[in-house]
Amino acid sequence: MKAGIDKRFEDLLIAYSRQGESGPRQRIEMEIWQRFGAELSVLVVDMSGFSMLAQRHGIVHYLSMIRRMQLTALPIVESHQGRVVKFEADNCYAVFPDAAQAARAAIALNLAFTASNILTEDALDIRVACGIDHGRVLLLGDDDLFGHAVNRASKLGEDVAEAGEILITAEAMERIPPQAGINGRAMELAISGIALAALAIQY
Repeated sequence: MKAGIDKRFEDLLIAYSRQGESGPRQRIEMEIWQRFGAELSVLVVDMSGFSMLAQRHGIVHYLSMIRRMQLTALPIVESHQGRVVKFEADNCYAVFPDAAQAARAAIALNLAFTASNILTEDALDIRVACGIDHGRVLLLGDDDLFGHAVNRASKLGEDVAEAGEILITAEAMERIPPQAGINGRAMELAISGIALAALAIQY
């Protein structure tokens, strides 16, 4: 576990692994969800073109781009009532109270990078791919998060979405009211052998 992660969470995981499949294990799982669980929308942002840019210009060049991405992403996420849980490599993991806020933040991020790219040389242009899902997650303070919504948002943002794309699960999209004015193009995906209905948000 990372430094700073709640020791009670670690203790509960160890206790869980030492139990059989009967009542004690179920009670421990329930306590974990009661203590650390939350229903949130998850946004995962992935910078595009890592291998090519790092190979062509070097890792320091790309690390400087990652830092610029972080400095841009943090205030945009917060301005849409979200919270950055962590930056990991060239990814940003953020949570929001609802899917509409996550989608608006993703749109704002893409528009911000498109605007900033006008002012930079091509080798420094930042392009991102985004994935969004909504569901119950385990939120461990300011350090990490886990859950199906995290996994699906990660798959969409890191593995499926192209640069400039915002992909959202159909379940998360259903939570966005029509008056929000957020529209998407439906698509059917297979991720790790599992069918997943999703939409590409149009902006």
